[in-house]
Amino acid sequence: MEILTVNVGSSSVKLDRFDGRTSPPRHIAALRPSLGAAALGEVPIPELIVHRVVHGGPLAQPVRIDAAVEAQIDACAPLAPLHNPPALAMIRACRQRFGDAVSQVAAFDTAFFADLPPAARDYALPRELIERHAIRRYGFHGLAHQALWRAWQEHSGRGGRIVTLQLGAGCSAAAIADGRPLDTSMGFTPLEGLVMATRSGDVDPGLLLHLLRTGSMDAAQLERMLSEQSGLLGLAGSADMRSLLADPSPAAAHAIDVYCHRVRKYIGAYAAVLGGLDGVVFGGGVGEHAPEVRAGILAGMEWLGIRLDATANAAANGPARRISAAGSACAVWVFSVDEATELARIGQGFLTDAG
Repeated sequence: MEILTVNVGSSSVKLDRFDGRTSPPRHIAALRPSLGAAALGEVPIPELIVHRVVHGGPLAQPVRIDAAVEAQIDACAPLAPLHNPPALAMIRACRQRFGDAVSQVAAFDTAFFADLPPAARDYALPRELIERHAIRRYGFHGLAHQALWRAWQEHSGRGGRIVTLQLGAGCSAAAIADGRPLDTSMGFTPLEGLVMATRSGDVDPGLLLHLLRTGSMDAAQLERMLSEQSGLLGLAGSADMRSLLADPSPAAAHAIDVYCHRVRKYIGAYAAVLGGLDGVVFGGGVGEHAPEVRAGILAGMEWLGIRLDATANAAANGPARRISAAGSACAVWVFSVDEATELARIGQGFLTDAG
């Protein structure tokens, strides 16, 4: 009973195989090529395939993929242009490789945030408009934030109030109280919130209206600018944090400062939402591998009880490590984000129900 998980991100495709008989599912192998479809020929026929799908609109809970589900994923492609089209391509490539006899499941990145409190979920827009277009703050990176919460529980031995930070090519923050998300930085689309590699994060909507009204950009140009030409790339000419950290130019330093400032602002806001803070958890490529960025984000946050151990932060590597100083009232951890196992757990539930 083998499960194949397919994780299409904004900058990579990850394929992982799991033994669906064991609980939690046992990892068998990983293929992480830049083009996932090309590697499918190397994969034995699985019992079930589980795809990470970023945006399903009203679809939130995991569901077997049929024509109607594919149509919904396609309909949401304008809201997640960096994710949904390649996810659909992988769904169709898997069908071509394995045939219709192998069931495929869509696990939506919005599911973890499906029950956000109404005050965090709703935009202050006309009610009729909200209802007609199913407008709400959906939240994204849900599998990653759920994995970070699970890792926090496992390694800290407690629940509590934490801010999870998924910092990769895409970036998001979540405020989680005893496993329940109370707020998250991404909203109707994955554009809202933190500064990212090529995405702007929060922008005054009046600025966007100004660009449209003056004819500086049309809607397509505006979407491309916000999704593909902004963020670190827009500020400093590179979307790669490693390159920026090695770059002595003022533009690189400024881009990193803007990036850290935005994350720091969200941590402070979420401490207020949570009514206090027991932990801050870093994950994602930047969160795991850039100690300078972690230190920059947490600089001056002693007022929240955060005391960073500079030596532990600089030396940190491995799947789980605590980088806060002894006696820090707020614990700080770095974890490897295991979205694949979260996908496999979902698949295991489908296999159990089918059995």
